[in-house]
Amino acid sequence: MDAQGRGRADDIDPADQWVLNPNTGEYELRLGPSAPQSGVPSPRRPRSSEAAPPARGRTEAPGRSRPETPGRAVPPPRRRRGAPEEPLPGRRGRRPAKKASKGRKALLWTGGAMAFVLVAGAGAAYFYIEHLNDNIASVSDDGASTGGFSKDKAINILLIGTDKRTGKGNGSYGDTGSVGHADTTILLHVSKDRSNATALSIPRDLIVDVPDCPTTQEDGTQKIIPGTQQVRFNTSLGQDGRTPSCTMRTVTELTGVKPDNFMVADFNAVKTLTSAVGGVEVCVGKDLDDPDSHLKLSKGMHTIEGEQALAFVRTRHAVGFGGDLSRIGLQQQFLSALMRKLKSNDTLTSPSKMLDLAEAGTKALTVDSQLDTIGKLKDLGLELGKLNTKNLTFTTTPVIDNPTEKVKATVVLNESTAPQVFDMIKNDVSFTAVKERKKKEAAAVAARLKGTKAPASEVRVRILNGGAVAGSAQETLSWLQNEEGVTKSENAGNAPASLAKTTLEYAPDQADQARRLADLMGLSGSAMKPGESVTNDQGLPAMTLTLGKDFEGAGVSLTAPTKAPEGVQKSTADKVQCAK
Repeated sequence: MDAQGRGRADDIDPADQWVLNPNTGEYELRLGPSAPQSGVPSPRRPRSSEAAPPARGRTEAPGRSRPETPGRAVPPPRRRRGAPEEPLPGRRGRRPAKKASKGRKALLWTGGAMAFVLVAGAGAAYFYIEHLNDNIASVSDDGASTGGFSKDKAINILLIGTDKRTGKGNGSYGDTGSVGHADTTILLHVSKDRSNATALSIPRDLIVDVPDCPTTQEDGTQKIIPGTQQVRFNTSLGQDGRTPSCTMRTVTELTGVKPDNFMVADFNAVKTLTSAVGGVEVCVGKDLDDPDSHLKLSKGMHTIEGEQALAFVRTRHAVGFGGDLSRIGLQQQFLSALMRKLKSNDTLTSPSKMLDLAEAGTKALTVDSQLDTIGKLKDLGLELGKLNTKNLTFTTTPVIDNPTEKVKATVVLNESTAPQVFDMIKNDVSFTAVKERKKKEAAAVAARLKGTKAPASEVRVRILNGGAVAGSAQETLSWLQNEEGVTKSENAGNAPASLAKTTLEYAPDQADQARRLADLMGLSGSAMKPGESVTNDQGLPAMTLTLGKDFEGAGVSLTAPTKAPEGVQKSTADKVQCAK
Protein backbone atom coordinates (compact mmCIF):
# COMPACT_ATOMS: atom_id res chain seq x y z
CA MET A 1 0.00 0.00 0.00
CA ASP A 2 1.40 3.43 -0.91
CA ALA A 3 0.19 7.01 -1.12
CA GLN A 4 -0.89 6.66 -4.76
CA GLY A 5 -2.92 3.59 -3.89
CA ARG A 6 -4.96 5.75 -1.51
CA GLY A 7 -5.35 8.57 -4.06
CA ARG A 8 -2.89 10.92 -2.31
CA ALA A 9 0.38 10.97 -4.23
CA ASP A 10 1.51 14.49 -3.30
CA ASP A 11 4.84 13.49 -1.72
CA ILE A 12 3.10 11.83 1.17
CA ASP A 13 4.94 9.14 3.10
CA PRO A 14 2.47 6.25 3.59
CA ALA A 15 3.73 5.67 7.11
CA ASP A 16 2.75 9.24 8.03
CA GLN A 17 -0.90 8.48 7.34
CA TRP A 18 -1.06 5.94 10.18
CA VAL A 19 -1.58 7.97 13.36
CA LEU A 20 -1.53 6.78 16.98
CA ASN A 21 -4.86 7.54 18.66
CA PRO A 22 -4.03 8.42 22.30
CA ASN A 23 -7.52 7.43 23.45
CA THR A 24 -7.46 3.89 22.11
CA GLY A 25 -3.72 3.16 21.88
CA GLU A 26 -4.26 1.94 18.29
CA TYR A 27 -2.89 3.15 14.92
CA GLU A 28 -5.59 4.62 12.65
CA LEU A 29 -5.60 5.74 9.03
CA ARG A 30 -5.77 9.54 8.53
CA LEU A 31 -6.09 10.56 4.88
CA GLY A 32 -6.05 14.35 5.32
CA PRO A 33 -4.73 16.93 7.78
CA SER A 34 -8.23 17.80 8.94
CA ALA A 35 -9.73 14.34 8.91
CA PRO A 36 -10.83 13.05 12.31
CA GLN A 37 -9.20 9.93 13.68
CA SER A 38 -11.37 7.00 12.84
CA GLY A 39 -11.14 3.28 13.17
CA VAL A 40 -9.66 1.11 10.45
CA PRO A 41 -12.46 0.36 7.95
CA SER A 42 -13.57 -3.25 7.81
CA PRO A 43 -13.43 -4.59 4.26
CA ARG A 44 -16.35 -6.78 3.30
CA ARG A 45 -15.71 -10.49 2.86
CA PRO A 46 -16.16 -11.37 -0.84
CA ARG A 47 -18.82 -13.83 -1.89
CA SER A 48 -17.51 -17.25 -2.76
CA SER A 49 -18.44 -16.73 -6.40
CA GLU A 50 -16.57 -13.49 -6.91
CA ALA A 51 -13.15 -12.04 -6.29
CA ALA A 52 -12.61 -9.78 -3.34
CA PRO A 53 -12.81 -6.14 -4.41
CA PRO A 54 -10.04 -3.84 -3.22
CA ALA A 55 -10.76 -1.64 -0.24
CA ARG A 56 -12.31 1.66 -1.30
CA GLY A 57 -9.67 4.17 -2.32
CA ARG A 58 -6.90 1.58 -2.25
CA THR A 59 -5.19 -0.21 -5.12
CA GLU A 60 -1.95 -2.08 -5.35
CA ALA A 61 0.75 0.22 -6.71
CA PRO A 62 2.65 -0.99 -9.79
CA GLY A 63 5.89 -2.70 -8.95
CA ARG A 64 4.94 -3.11 -5.29
CA SER A 65 3.90 -6.76 -5.32
CA ARG A 66 4.75 -8.80 -2.26
CA PRO A 67 8.19 -10.42 -2.55
CA GLU A 68 8.58 -14.12 -2.08
CA THR A 69 10.63 -15.39 0.84
CA PRO A 70 12.81 -18.27 -0.40
CA GLY A 71 13.41 -21.42 1.47
CA ARG A 72 11.32 -21.15 4.58
CA ALA A 73 12.27 -24.20 6.67
CA VAL A 74 8.94 -25.92 7.22
CA PRO A 75 8.71 -29.68 7.71
CA PRO A 76 6.12 -31.27 5.36
CA PRO A 77 3.17 -31.43 5.12
CA ARG A 78 2.07 -27.82 5.20
CA ARG A 79 -0.57 -25.55 3.75
CA ARG A 80 -1.13 -21.85 3.33
CA ARG A 81 -4.26 -20.00 4.15
CA GLY A 82 -6.19 -19.33 0.99
CA ALA A 83 -9.31 -17.69 2.40
CA PRO A 84 -9.07 -14.52 4.51
CA GLU A 85 -10.37 -14.47 8.02
CA GLU A 86 -13.22 -12.09 8.85
CA PRO A 87 -11.49 -8.76 9.56
CA LEU A 88 -11.82 -7.06 12.88
CA PRO A 89 -14.58 -4.44 13.14
CA GLY A 90 -13.67 -0.78 13.08
CA ARG A 91 -13.73 1.31 16.20
CA ARG A 92 -16.24 3.85 14.93
CA GLY A 93 -18.82 4.57 17.64
CA ARG A 94 -16.91 2.90 20.48
CA ARG A 95 -16.19 4.64 23.71
CA PRO A 96 -12.52 5.57 24.10
CA ALA A 97 -10.67 2.69 25.67
CA LYS A 98 -8.22 3.08 28.51
CA LYS A 99 -4.81 3.74 27.02
CA ALA A 100 -2.75 0.55 27.09
CA SER A 101 0.79 0.37 28.40
CA LYS A 102 3.17 0.74 25.45
CA GLY A 103 5.48 -1.86 26.94
CA ARG A 104 2.69 -4.38 27.31
CA LYS A 105 1.33 -3.77 23.82
CA ALA A 106 4.75 -4.50 22.37
CA LEU A 107 5.36 -7.73 24.23
CA LEU A 108 3.87 -10.15 21.67
CA TRP A 109 6.02 -13.12 20.68
CA THR A 110 6.44 -16.51 18.89
CA GLY A 111 8.82 -19.69 17.75
CA GLY A 112 12.38 -20.98 18.35
CA ALA A 113 15.17 -18.59 19.17
CA MET A 114 13.18 -15.95 17.22
CA ALA A 115 9.59 -16.93 17.85
CA PHE A 116 9.11 -14.54 20.76
CA VAL A 117 8.90 -11.59 18.41
CA LEU A 118 7.01 -12.95 15.43
CA VAL A 119 3.57 -12.32 16.90
CA ALA A 120 4.62 -8.76 17.69
CA GLY A 121 4.15 -7.80 14.08
CA ALA A 122 1.14 -10.03 13.58
CA GLY A 123 -0.77 -8.80 16.61
CA ALA A 124 -0.01 -5.13 16.09
CA ALA A 125 -0.80 -4.92 12.38
CA TYR A 126 -4.25 -6.48 12.28
CA PHE A 127 -5.34 -3.91 9.70
CA TYR A 128 -3.31 -5.96 7.24
CA ILE A 129 -5.28 -9.15 7.90
CA GLU A 130 -6.10 -10.47 4.45
CA HIS A 131 -2.56 -10.13 3.17
CA LEU A 132 -0.96 -11.49 6.35
CA ASN A 133 -3.21 -14.55 6.41
CA ASP A 134 -1.75 -15.60 3.08
CA ASN A 135 1.77 -15.40 4.54
CA ILE A 136 1.13 -17.96 7.29
CA ALA A 137 2.09 -21.63 6.79
CA SER A 138 0.72 -24.33 9.07
CA VAL A 139 1.52 -27.95 9.94
CA SER A 140 -0.76 -30.45 11.66
CA ASP A 141 -0.25 -30.93 15.40
CA ASP A 142 -1.22 -34.61 14.92
CA GLY A 143 -3.07 -34.63 18.24
CA ALA A 144 0.09 -33.89 20.23
CA SER A 145 -1.15 -30.57 21.68
CA THR A 146 -3.87 -29.70 24.17
CA GLY A 147 -5.94 -28.44 21.27
CA GLY A 148 -4.78 -24.85 21.50
CA PHE A 149 -4.26 -22.18 24.16
CA SER A 150 -7.14 -20.86 26.28
CA LYS A 151 -7.58 -17.32 27.55
CA ASP A 152 -8.57 -18.50 31.04
CA LYS A 153 -5.70 -20.96 31.57
CA ALA A 154 -1.91 -20.94 31.76
CA ILE A 155 -0.33 -20.99 28.28
CA ASN A 156 2.47 -23.32 27.12
CA ILE A 157 3.93 -22.60 23.67
CA LEU A 158 6.71 -24.71 22.17
CA LEU A 159 9.09 -22.48 20.21
CA ILE A 160 11.41 -24.24 17.75
CA GLY A 161 14.29 -22.85 15.75
CA THR A 162 15.35 -25.21 12.97
CA ASP A 163 18.89 -25.44 11.55
CA LYS A 164 17.76 -25.99 7.97
CA ARG A 165 19.99 -23.89 5.69
CA THR A 166 17.46 -23.00 2.99
CA GLY A 167 16.91 -19.38 2.02
CA LYS A 168 19.00 -16.67 0.42
CA GLY A 169 22.55 -16.51 1.79
CA ASN A 170 22.10 -19.42 4.22
CA GLY A 171 23.78 -22.17 2.20
CA SER A 172 27.23 -21.23 3.48
CA TYR A 173 26.32 -21.96 7.09
CA GLY A 174 27.35 -25.33 8.52
CA ASP A 175 25.59 -28.45 7.25
CA THR A 176 23.89 -27.41 4.01
CA GLY A 177 22.20 -30.81 3.78
CA SER A 178 20.48 -30.62 7.17
CA VAL A 179 16.94 -32.00 7.22
CA GLY A 180 16.00 -29.31 9.70
CA HIS A 181 16.63 -30.50 13.27
CA ALA A 182 15.37 -28.80 16.43
CA ASP A 183 18.46 -26.65 16.84
CA THR A 184 16.95 -24.24 19.39
CA THR A 185 13.93 -25.17 21.50
CA ILE A 186 12.19 -23.10 24.16
CA LEU A 187 9.12 -24.05 26.18
CA LEU A 188 7.39 -20.74 26.95
CA HIS A 189 5.10 -20.95 29.97
CA VAL A 190 2.86 -17.95 30.71
CA SER A 191 1.04 -18.00 34.06
CA LYS A 192 -2.71 -18.19 34.28
CA ASP A 193 -2.93 -14.66 35.68
CA ARG A 194 -0.40 -13.41 33.05
CA SER A 195 1.74 -11.86 35.79
CA ASN A 196 4.86 -13.88 34.95
CA ALA A 197 6.38 -16.25 32.41
CA THR A 198 9.21 -18.76 32.14
CA ALA A 199 11.17 -19.48 28.96
CA LEU A 200 12.80 -22.89 29.43
CA SER A 201 15.56 -23.69 26.94
CA ILE A 202 16.05 -27.38 26.11
CA PRO A 203 19.62 -28.24 24.97
CA ARG A 204 19.78 -29.81 21.53
CA ASP A 205 22.39 -32.34 22.74
CA LEU A 206 20.27 -33.56 25.66
CA ILE A 207 19.85 -37.35 25.59
CA VAL A 208 16.13 -38.24 25.52
CA ASP A 209 13.69 -40.90 24.39
CA VAL A 210 11.74 -39.81 21.30
CA PRO A 211 8.31 -41.51 21.38
CA ASP A 212 6.38 -42.98 18.45
CA CYS A 213 4.93 -40.13 16.38
CA PRO A 214 1.69 -40.33 14.38
CA THR A 215 2.43 -37.90 11.52
CA THR A 216 0.20 -36.51 8.78
CA GLN A 217 1.67 -37.08 5.33
CA GLU A 218 1.40 -34.81 2.28
CA ASP A 219 -1.50 -36.87 0.90
CA GLY A 220 -3.40 -36.54 4.19
CA THR A 221 -2.76 -40.09 5.38
CA GLN A 222 -1.30 -40.91 8.79
CA LYS A 223 2.05 -42.61 9.30
CA ILE A 224 3.51 -43.64 12.64
CA ILE A 225 7.22 -42.84 12.78
CA PRO A 226 8.84 -45.26 15.26
CA GLY A 227 10.41 -43.73 18.35
CA THR A 228 14.06 -44.02 19.30
CA GLN A 229 15.67 -44.27 22.72
CA GLN A 230 18.68 -42.45 24.14
CA VAL A 231 19.23 -40.06 21.26
CA ARG A 232 19.89 -36.33 20.96
CA PHE A 233 16.86 -34.12 21.51
CA ASN A 234 17.38 -32.30 18.23
CA THR A 235 16.55 -35.48 16.27
CA SER A 236 12.92 -35.13 17.42
CA LEU A 237 12.48 -32.88 14.35
CA GLY A 238 13.47 -33.65 10.76
CA GLN A 239 15.04 -37.06 11.45
CA ASP A 240 13.18 -39.88 9.65
CA GLY A 241 10.55 -37.38 8.48
CA ARG A 242 9.54 -36.19 11.95
CA THR A 243 7.44 -33.01 12.09
CA PRO A 244 7.11 -30.48 14.95
CA SER A 245 4.39 -32.61 16.52
CA CYS A 246 7.10 -35.20 17.28
CA THR A 247 9.14 -32.55 19.08
CA MET A 248 5.99 -31.63 20.99
CA ARG A 249 5.48 -35.26 22.10
CA THR A 250 9.14 -35.49 23.12
CA VAL A 251 8.85 -32.36 25.28
CA THR A 252 5.71 -33.73 26.93
CA GLU A 253 7.48 -36.99 27.78
CA LEU A 254 10.56 -35.13 29.03
CA THR A 255 8.91 -32.44 31.17
CA GLY A 256 5.39 -33.66 31.86
CA VAL A 257 4.08 -30.40 30.32
CA LYS A 258 1.79 -30.78 27.29
CA PRO A 259 2.20 -27.73 25.01
CA ASP A 260 -0.86 -25.89 23.71
CA ASN A 261 0.73 -24.85 20.42
CA PHE A 262 4.03 -24.89 18.55
CA MET A 263 5.77 -22.36 16.33
CA VAL A 264 8.78 -22.89 14.08
CA ALA A 265 11.25 -20.37 12.62
CA ASP A 266 14.40 -20.67 10.51
CA PHE A 267 17.58 -18.64 9.92
CA ASN A 268 15.74 -16.06 7.81
CA ALA A 269 13.61 -15.08 10.83
CA VAL A 270 16.66 -13.78 12.69
CA LYS A 271 17.78 -11.68 9.74
CA THR A 272 14.46 -10.22 8.64
CA LEU A 273 13.07 -9.43 12.08
CA THR A 274 16.15 -7.66 13.37
CA SER A 275 16.24 -5.58 10.19
CA ALA A 276 12.54 -4.79 10.57
CA VAL A 277 13.12 -3.10 13.93
CA GLY A 278 16.26 -1.30 12.81
CA GLY A 279 18.70 -3.52 14.69
CA VAL A 280 19.05 -4.84 18.25
CA GLU A 281 21.52 -3.51 20.79
CA VAL A 282 23.68 -6.16 22.50
CA CYS A 283 26.53 -6.00 24.98
CA VAL A 284 29.82 -7.83 24.41
CA GLY A 285 32.08 -8.29 27.44
CA LYS A 286 35.18 -9.13 25.37
CA ASP A 287 36.35 -9.11 21.77
CA LEU A 288 34.58 -11.89 19.82
CA ASP A 289 36.01 -13.49 16.67
CA ASP A 290 34.37 -16.72 15.47
CA PRO A 291 35.17 -17.68 11.84
CA ASP A 292 32.65 -20.55 11.99
CA SER A 293 29.66 -18.28 12.58
CA HIS A 294 31.27 -15.28 10.81
CA LEU A 295 30.94 -13.17 13.98
CA LYS A 296 33.48 -10.45 14.71
CA LEU A 297 32.66 -7.86 17.40
CA SER A 298 34.81 -5.73 19.65
CA LYS A 299 34.17 -5.36 23.36
CA GLY A 300 31.30 -2.96 24.15
CA MET A 301 27.77 -2.17 22.94
CA HIS A 302 26.76 -2.94 19.34
CA THR A 303 23.59 -2.64 17.26
CA ILE A 304 23.28 -5.74 15.10
CA GLU A 305 20.85 -6.84 12.41
CA GLY A 306 20.57 -9.17 9.43
CA GLU A 307 23.56 -11.44 8.81
CA GLN A 308 25.43 -10.07 11.82
CA ALA A 309 22.48 -10.84 14.14
CA LEU A 310 22.35 -14.40 12.79
CA ALA A 311 26.08 -14.80 13.41
CA PHE A 312 25.56 -13.57 16.99
CA VAL A 313 22.91 -16.18 17.87
CA ARG A 314 24.82 -18.96 16.08
CA THR A 315 28.23 -18.48 17.67
CA ARG A 316 29.45 -21.07 20.15
CA HIS A 317 33.22 -21.07 20.06
CA ALA A 318 33.58 -17.37 20.89
CA VAL A 319 31.66 -17.39 24.20
CA GLY A 320 31.67 -19.28 27.49
CA PHE A 321 33.02 -22.83 27.25
CA GLY A 322 32.51 -22.93 23.51
CA GLY A 323 29.57 -25.35 23.54
CA ASP A 324 25.82 -25.41 22.99
CA LEU A 325 25.02 -24.45 26.59
CA SER A 326 27.07 -21.26 26.21
CA ARG A 327 25.21 -20.47 23.00
CA ILE A 328 21.87 -20.92 24.77
CA GLY A 329 22.84 -18.22 27.24
CA LEU A 330 23.80 -15.93 24.37
CA GLN A 331 20.48 -16.52 22.61
CA GLN A 332 18.58 -15.73 25.80
CA GLN A 333 20.53 -12.48 26.09
CA PHE A 334 19.67 -11.67 22.47
CA LEU A 335 15.95 -12.36 22.97
CA SER A 336 15.90 -10.10 26.03
CA ALA A 337 17.49 -7.32 23.98
CA LEU A 338 14.94 -7.84 21.23
CA MET A 339 12.09 -7.62 23.75
CA ARG A 340 13.43 -4.30 25.01
CA LYS A 341 13.67 -3.00 21.44
CA LEU A 342 10.10 -4.03 20.71
CA LYS A 343 8.75 -2.17 23.74
CA SER A 344 10.74 0.97 22.92
CA ASN A 345 9.04 4.09 21.61
CA ASP A 346 11.30 3.91 18.57
CA THR A 347 9.43 0.79 17.44
CA LEU A 348 5.93 1.46 18.78
CA THR A 349 5.58 4.91 17.24
CA SER A 350 6.76 3.84 13.79
CA PRO A 351 3.94 2.44 11.62
CA SER A 352 6.46 1.51 8.92
CA LYS A 353 8.40 -0.64 11.40
CA MET A 354 5.22 -2.29 12.63
CA LEU A 355 4.25 -3.12 9.04
CA ASP A 356 7.73 -4.51 8.40
CA LEU A 357 7.41 -6.63 11.55
CA ALA A 358 4.06 -7.97 10.40
CA GLU A 359 5.50 -8.97 7.02
CA ALA A 360 8.69 -10.47 8.43
CA GLY A 361 6.94 -12.26 11.27
CA THR A 362 4.22 -13.96 9.28
CA LYS A 363 6.58 -14.97 6.45
CA ALA A 364 9.18 -16.47 8.79
CA LEU A 365 6.65 -18.33 10.93
CA THR A 366 5.25 -21.84 10.67
CA VAL A 367 2.54 -22.68 13.20
CA ASP A 368 0.46 -25.67 14.19
CA SER A 369 -2.99 -26.18 12.70
CA GLN A 370 -4.66 -24.78 15.84
CA LEU A 371 -2.98 -21.39 15.33
CA ASP A 372 -3.14 -20.83 11.60
CA THR A 373 -4.77 -17.40 11.10
CA ILE A 374 -3.76 -13.87 11.93
CA GLY A 375 -6.83 -13.63 14.16
CA LYS A 376 -5.67 -16.52 16.31
CA LEU A 377 -2.14 -15.12 16.44
CA LYS A 378 -3.55 -11.76 17.45
CA ASP A 379 -5.52 -13.36 20.31
CA LEU A 380 -2.38 -15.11 21.51
CA GLY A 381 -0.38 -11.90 21.16
CA LEU A 382 -2.90 -9.98 23.28
CA GLU A 383 -2.60 -12.58 26.04
CA LEU A 384 1.20 -12.48 25.96
CA GLY A 385 1.11 -8.71 25.80
CA LYS A 386 -0.29 -8.55 29.34
CA LEU A 387 3.09 -9.65 30.71
CA ASN A 388 5.76 -7.30 32.07
CA THR A 389 9.25 -8.18 30.79
CA LYS A 390 10.75 -7.97 34.28
CA ASN A 391 8.72 -11.05 35.18
CA LEU A 392 9.83 -13.07 32.13
CA THR A 393 12.54 -15.45 33.29
CA PHE A 394 14.91 -17.25 30.93
CA THR A 395 16.30 -20.49 32.28
CA THR A 396 17.83 -23.70 30.93
CA THR A 397 16.92 -27.32 31.65
CA PRO A 398 19.37 -28.47 34.37
CA VAL A 399 21.82 -30.96 32.85
CA ILE A 400 25.16 -32.63 33.52
CA ASP A 401 27.76 -34.11 31.18
CA ASN A 402 26.87 -37.57 29.93
CA PRO A 403 28.76 -39.89 32.33
CA THR A 404 28.96 -42.67 29.71
CA GLU A 405 31.13 -40.61 27.36
CA LYS A 406 34.89 -40.22 27.55
CA VAL A 407 34.83 -37.34 25.09
CA LYS A 408 32.00 -35.15 26.35
CA ALA A 409 29.59 -34.41 23.50
CA THR A 410 26.11 -34.81 25.00
CA VAL A 411 24.34 -34.07 28.28
CA VAL A 412 21.76 -35.82 30.45
CA LEU A 413 19.19 -34.48 32.91
CA ASN A 414 20.40 -33.39 36.32
CA GLU A 415 18.00 -35.57 38.29
CA SER A 416 18.51 -33.57 41.50
CA THR A 417 17.19 -30.29 40.08
CA ALA A 418 15.45 -30.86 36.72
CA PRO A 419 12.30 -32.48 38.18
CA GLN A 420 11.78 -29.47 40.45
CA VAL A 421 12.07 -27.07 37.51
CA PHE A 422 9.53 -29.11 35.52
CA ASP A 423 7.18 -29.23 38.53
CA MET A 424 7.32 -25.45 38.89
CA ILE A 425 6.15 -25.04 35.30
CA LYS A 426 3.46 -27.71 35.65
CA ASN A 427 2.17 -26.07 38.84
CA ASP A 428 2.33 -22.52 37.43
CA VAL A 429 4.98 -21.36 39.94
CA SER A 430 6.89 -18.20 39.01
CA PHE A 431 10.69 -18.10 38.82
CA THR A 432 10.55 -14.42 39.74
CA ALA A 433 9.25 -12.64 42.80
CA VAL A 434 6.08 -11.10 41.38
CA LYS A 435 5.15 -8.12 43.57
CA GLU A 436 1.59 -8.04 42.27
CA ARG A 437 0.81 -11.35 43.97
CA LYS A 438 -2.10 -11.21 46.37
CA LYS A 439 -0.10 -11.00 49.58
CA LYS A 440 -3.05 -10.93 51.93
CA GLU A 441 -4.63 -13.99 50.37
CA ALA A 442 -1.32 -15.84 50.39
CA ALA A 443 -0.83 -15.04 54.05
CA ALA A 444 -4.30 -16.29 54.92
CA VAL A 445 -3.73 -19.51 53.01
CA ALA A 446 -0.37 -20.07 54.70
CA ALA A 447 -1.96 -19.49 58.11
CA ARG A 448 -4.09 -22.61 57.67
CA LEU A 449 -0.97 -24.70 58.19
CA LYS A 450 0.03 -22.91 61.40
CA GLY A 451 -1.16 -24.08 64.81
CA THR A 452 -1.42 -27.24 66.85
CA LYS A 453 -1.72 -30.63 65.18
CA ALA A 454 -3.90 -33.42 66.50
CA PRO A 455 -2.35 -36.89 67.00
CA ALA A 456 -2.62 -39.08 63.92
CA SER A 457 -4.80 -41.50 65.86
CA GLU A 458 -7.42 -38.76 66.32
CA VAL A 459 -7.68 -37.82 62.65
CA ARG A 460 -11.01 -38.87 61.13
CA VAL A 461 -11.16 -38.64 57.33
CA ARG A 462 -13.13 -40.07 54.41
CA ILE A 463 -11.11 -40.51 51.20
CA LEU A 464 -12.61 -39.95 47.73
CA ASN A 465 -11.04 -40.45 44.32
CA GLY A 466 -11.67 -37.28 42.35
CA GLY A 467 -9.50 -37.76 39.28
CA ALA A 468 -6.48 -39.77 40.45
CA VAL A 469 -5.67 -43.15 38.89
CA ALA A 470 -7.96 -46.01 39.79
CA GLY A 471 -7.20 -47.53 43.20
CA SER A 472 -5.65 -44.36 44.61
CA ALA A 473 -8.20 -43.99 47.42
CA GLN A 474 -7.55 -47.53 48.68
CA GLU A 475 -3.79 -47.08 48.30
CA THR A 476 -3.94 -43.90 50.39
CA LEU A 477 -6.16 -45.54 53.00
CA SER A 478 -3.74 -48.43 53.45
CA TRP A 479 -0.78 -46.06 53.70
CA LEU A 480 -2.46 -43.80 56.26
CA GLN A 481 -3.64 -46.69 58.45
CA ASN A 482 -0.59 -48.96 58.27
CA GLU A 483 2.28 -46.47 58.05
CA GLU A 484 1.04 -43.20 59.54
CA GLY A 485 -1.35 -44.36 62.28
CA VAL A 486 -4.46 -42.65 60.89
CA THR A 487 -6.70 -45.55 61.85
CA LYS A 488 -9.97 -43.59 61.81
CA SER A 489 -9.98 -43.30 58.03
CA GLU A 490 -12.17 -44.92 55.38
CA ASN A 491 -12.48 -45.31 51.59
CA ALA A 492 -15.60 -43.51 50.40
CA GLY A 493 -15.24 -44.42 46.71
CA ASN A 494 -15.37 -41.97 43.81
CA ALA A 495 -16.07 -38.27 44.12
CA PRO A 496 -19.09 -36.85 42.25
CA ALA A 497 -16.79 -34.75 40.04
CA SER A 498 -13.14 -34.70 38.98
CA LEU A 499 -10.75 -32.15 40.47
CA ALA A 500 -7.47 -30.88 39.07
CA LYS A 501 -6.01 -30.47 42.57
CA THR A 502 -6.30 -32.57 45.73
CA THR A 503 -8.37 -30.89 48.46
CA LEU A 504 -9.09 -31.42 52.15
CA GLU A 505 -12.38 -29.99 53.45
CA TYR A 506 -12.88 -29.65 57.21
CA ALA A 507 -15.05 -27.91 59.80
CA PRO A 508 -13.58 -25.15 62.03
CA ASP A 509 -13.31 -27.50 65.02
CA GLN A 510 -11.32 -29.98 62.90
CA ALA A 511 -8.50 -27.55 62.02
CA ASP A 512 -5.97 -29.38 64.21
CA GLN A 513 -6.83 -32.68 62.50
CA ALA A 514 -6.54 -30.98 59.08
CA ARG A 515 -3.08 -29.63 59.91
CA ARG A 516 -1.90 -33.11 60.93
CA LEU A 517 -3.20 -34.71 57.73
CA ALA A 518 -1.76 -31.88 55.63
CA ASP A 519 1.61 -32.48 57.26
CA LEU A 520 1.44 -36.21 56.51
CA MET A 521 0.23 -35.76 52.92
CA GLY A 522 2.41 -32.77 52.01
CA LEU A 523 -0.65 -30.60 51.32
CA SER A 524 -0.28 -26.87 50.76
CA GLY A 525 -2.42 -24.28 52.48
CA SER A 526 -4.35 -23.75 49.25
CA ALA A 527 -5.40 -27.42 49.29
CA MET A 528 -7.06 -26.96 52.69
CA LYS A 529 -10.66 -25.86 52.32
CA PRO A 530 -12.45 -24.66 55.49
CA GLY A 531 -16.04 -25.83 55.20
CA GLU A 532 -18.20 -28.51 56.76
CA SER A 533 -17.64 -31.99 58.14
CA VAL A 534 -19.40 -35.13 56.94
CA THR A 535 -20.61 -38.16 58.86
CA ASN A 536 -18.51 -41.30 58.56
CA ASP A 537 -19.64 -44.94 58.74
CA GLN A 538 -19.49 -44.78 62.54
CA GLY A 539 -21.80 -41.78 62.63
CA LEU A 540 -18.98 -39.43 63.69
CA PRO A 541 -17.94 -36.14 62.06
CA ALA A 542 -15.07 -36.58 59.60
CA MET A 543 -13.09 -34.53 57.13
CA THR A 544 -13.20 -35.16 53.35
CA LEU A 545 -9.98 -35.79 51.42
CA THR A 546 -10.54 -35.75 47.64
CA LEU A 547 -7.62 -36.99 45.53
CA GLY A 548 -7.33 -34.89 42.37
CA LYS A 549 -5.51 -35.37 39.09
CA ASP A 550 -2.31 -34.04 40.69
CA PHE A 551 -2.14 -37.02 43.07
CA GLU A 552 0.97 -39.09 42.24
CA GLY A 553 0.83 -41.79 44.89
CA ALA A 554 0.55 -42.39 48.62
CA GLY A 555 3.37 -40.70 50.47
CA VAL A 556 4.30 -38.41 47.58
CA SER A 557 4.17 -34.76 48.66
CA LEU A 558 1.52 -32.62 46.96
CA THR A 559 3.23 -29.32 47.73
CA ALA A 560 4.64 -27.68 44.58
CA PRO A 561 8.06 -26.02 44.87
CA THR A 562 7.86 -22.31 45.64
CA LYS A 563 11.22 -21.24 44.20
CA ALA A 564 13.83 -22.46 41.76
CA PRO A 565 16.44 -24.88 43.17
CA GLU A 566 19.86 -23.51 44.05
CA GLY A 567 22.26 -23.29 41.14
CA VAL A 568 19.65 -23.16 38.35
CA GLN A 569 20.71 -20.50 35.83
CA LYS A 570 18.11 -17.80 35.20
CA SER A 571 17.86 -14.25 33.88
CA THR A 572 15.03 -11.79 33.25
CA ALA A 573 14.21 -10.04 29.99
CA ASP A 574 14.46 -6.49 31.39
CA LYS A 575 18.17 -6.78 32.32
CA VAL A 576 21.07 -6.02 29.96
CA GLN A 577 23.73 -8.76 30.06
CA CYS A 578 27.05 -8.92 28.24
CA ALA A 579 28.31 -11.90 26.26
CA LYS A 580 31.58 -13.26 27.67
